Amino acid sequence: MSMINREVSDFFVHAYQNGEFKTVTRDDILGGWSVFFFYPADFTFVCPTELSDLQDKYKDFKAAGCEVYSISTDTHFVHKAWHDTSEKIGKITFPMLADPNHELCEDFEVMIESDGMAERGSFIINPEGRIVSYEVSAGNVGRNADELFRKLQACQFVAEHGDEVCPAKWQPGEATLRPSLDLVGRL
Repeated sequence: MSMINREVSDFFVHAYQNGEFKTVTRDDILGGWSVFFFYPADFTFVCPTELSDLQDKYKDFKAAGCEVYSISTDTHFVHKAWHDTSEKIGKITFPMLADPNHELCEDFEVMIESDGMAERGSFIINPEGRIVSYEVSAGNVGRNADELFRKLQACQFVAEHGDEVCPAKWQPGEATLRPSLDLVGRL
């Protein structure tokens, strides 16, 4: 069953961000765009490359009115330790959510029960708290922050211009499509 347009459930989790522990709830994501970026575990191999790539694009996400939340089943204490010891992770400024009780992983259906870890899941959530895009990848395949950002921009465009759709590889400023009978069989 698809998760598109599913409303994010209430949640309350601890997080590590910019040298501080904080809490993040569903209320914090309402009113703005969000990316939930699930990854298997801290102190692993592919994960730091993904999170570093995401940090390199973080200013663009913020400029687009979107907060990025990375999420694993590690505690906020482990996130801090990883942040303090890894050069790549040490530069991260977005909130690193802790999900040791698997509340978010189970709600977003990315929990690997046998391992106690999350799959690599990327979710774009609109200001109303609804999932508008998601992708789940095998644990041994890293993701691309540029493509995730492009998808965010397309989701935002469609939300603003409901009568237009974005074709493959669409970038802001490029032509969109207006679905109509005239287009059937012409593309």
